[in-house]
Amino acid sequence: MKTIDFDYCLPAELIAQTPIEPRDHSRLMIVNRNNETIEHRHFYDIEQYLKPGDVLIFNDSRVIPARLKGRRQDTGGKVELLLLHPVVPQQWECLAKPGRSLIPGTKLVLGGNNEGKNIQAEIIGKGENGCRTVYLSSETMLDQIGNIPLPPYIHTALEDSERYQTVYACNKGSAAAPTAGLHFTQQLLDRIKAKGVTLLFTTLHIGLDTFQPVHEEDPSKHRIHKEYGCLTTGIAHKINQARAEGRRIIAVGTTSVRLAEQAAQCGNGNGVSPFQGWANLFILPGYTFKAIDVLITNFHLPRSTLLMLVSAFAGKELVKKAYQEAILEHYRFYSFGDAMLIL
Repeated sequence: MKTIDFDYCLPAELIAQTPIEPRDHSRLMIVNRNNETIEHRHFYDIEQYLKPGDVLIFNDSRVIPARLKGRRQDTGGKVELLLLHPVVPQQWECLAKPGRSLIPGTKLVLGGNNEGKNIQAEIIGKGENGCRTVYLSSETMLDQIGNIPLPPYIHTALEDSERYQTVYACNKGSAAAPTAGLHFTQQLLDRIKAKGVTLLFTTLHIGLDTFQPVHEEDPSKHRIHKEYGCLTTGIAHKINQARAEGRRIIAVGTTSVRLAEQAAQCGNGNGVSPFQGWANLFILPGYTFKAIDVLITNFHLPRSTLLMLVSAFAGKELVKKAYQEAILEHYRFYSFGDAMLIL
């Protein structure tokens, strides 16, 4: 298995630049692993593929205004930080521009020129993959001076920043949205719940690896970036009870998969355990899924860990076939793109 096995060519015009309105009017590809068939529907049709007793696992992480602009105190040169995740209170791991010159000890002023509306900051550490650790004098001002960070392949300004949040997002901490959940409206969730489907909410704060392709020729040598997550005792119990009763566990997005499977790894064969901490599970083809039966996901970047996870779940050849058909049928790709239901 090589990283190039997860590559594909995508016409640039298929990279969705703006979200579809309403949210649930995006397209939905139904991929059946048993007979390898593909159907084309709309996301609002998804309730037809759900049945009473099913369990949907969501990631309720909320994207923070993690893109901060400012200047160096010494030279006045412009700087930009992308906060990835907190290390301890007031200390964050981040990406920084210009990276090479922002060495430990560099002091920054983030925000505007108004002294009452900025944050004093200092680079205090240097990590791998261009990361820095930054100390912030205050975290209460982030909502006022920061901006929601859109992925680098989106070049159109977003009129409403809430459109890059799921309707159930509540726990602040992500640098990117759990995009499979962007398709759900509150009305659709209400209809699904009324059908007898259980809705469970977990949290995994999305960080650096979402933005980076795998560069190693052998993907197993790639070091996946850790992300902080929480799956409570009550949620673990409900998942285990559903599995014991033969009911389907359906993950909304690859982040929900990673967290549930990380918790299952901690269960040592005894189901899903409660989990709180850093998730670093890298799922590649050959992995045996212990928690998830069905997956709702978007169409992912080539050579990405997300595409590798989907290929592990559905099989490389079937995923390759689905992506080829999505391109032929002019599906919209990536964060604001269309979705796939893998049965």
